Amino acid sequence: MNAGELVEKLASLKQELFNLRFQHATGQLENPMRIKEVKKSIARVKTVQRELENQDVCLAKN
Repeated sequence: MNAGELVEKLASLKQELFNLRFQHATGQLENPMRIKEVKKSIARVKTVQRELENQDVCLAKN
């Protein structure tokens, strides 16, 4: 995945998390474990983004 795809993926995951939290607050959430899954997916995307940033910085120094 390139940086643009990661940004899009992160935005969609954050939107999904928002919707899940809203459903949870109103008592309409069918699968509460989905919140945990989405949070982990967000963390994974952010980790990959950070790795790409570090890789770019490392290449720029050399």
